[in-house]
Amino acid sequence: MVARTRRALNTPRIGHTGTLDPLATGVLPLVVGRATRLAALLSGADKEYEAAVRLGLATKTYDAAHLTEAPPPPPDGVTTDAIEAVLPEFRGTYEQVPPAYSAKKIKGVASYKLARRNESVQPAPVTVTVHNLTLVSYADGLATLRVTSGAGFYVRSLAHDIGIRLGCGAHLERLRRTRAGAFDESAAVTLQAVEEAGTAASQWLLPLGVLLHHLPEVVLNERGVRRATHGNDVAPGDLAAAASPDPPGQGQRWRLLDEAGTLLGIAERGPAGLLHPVIVLV
Repeated sequence: MVARTRRALNTPRIGHTGTLDPLATGVLPLVVGRATRLAALLSGADKEYEAAVRLGLATKTYDAAHLTEAPPPPPDGVTTDAIEAVLPEFRGTYEQVPPAYSAKKIKGVASYKLARRNESVQPAPVTVTVHNLTLVSYADGLATLRVTSGAGFYVRSLAHDIGIRLGCGAHLERLRRTRAGAFDESAAVTLQAVEEAGTAASQWLLPLGVLLHHLPEVVLNERGVRRATHGNDVAPGDLAAAASPDPPGQGQRWRLLDEAGTLLGIAERGPAGLLHPVIVLV
């Protein structure tokens, strides 16, 4: 996606804010130009998915990759109530084991590369958070789930673990990401449209000011703009308003804006109460 969009826009600086599995579809926010400096902050945003979980068959990749046979028959004894009964175990914060076929590093090597060499691999468990997990429907062995999770969560592992818990095996048959942070499908543009438009696809780029609205903001005066864009600490006298930002939590991040509302960068409050720019966008 990044490589093809880079060619279409004819620009070298493009990044993404969170990978999707090859079989998945949906929202993938890309950052272009100066916005690439914000990729790390955006990738930690919550994601929302619609997942189709096929019960009755576990796979080594935890998904439907390389499957050619017809779906298995619905497992005996598995009902809507039975699925609903196990879902609470996968809500909240818990330790999840990523799939062996994942990009997780084991001694510096991506786990999927080791797995493809038929080496026995098991990525270490990671702490994940699921904010919402609901069963949308269940019919003919296919459970459709809606999931809202924090960063680092594997829906494939969720499908596999549900199969273990139900005692019938399961894999992820389809996955669609419907939201990534503040961006949902309503604002999305297809890759085909981008490639057909070429450099004219820049018309769909969103301004930097729409990013990271969950962070508090501070507006700088002319002196503050000069100081911040040169990486210098911002003091109360550098603000357009006389009052200093509140609350004064050390390490808290703030968006730095000029008086026209342009996003200049991201700052953190230091121990002395001053805002220190950690990302400068101009």
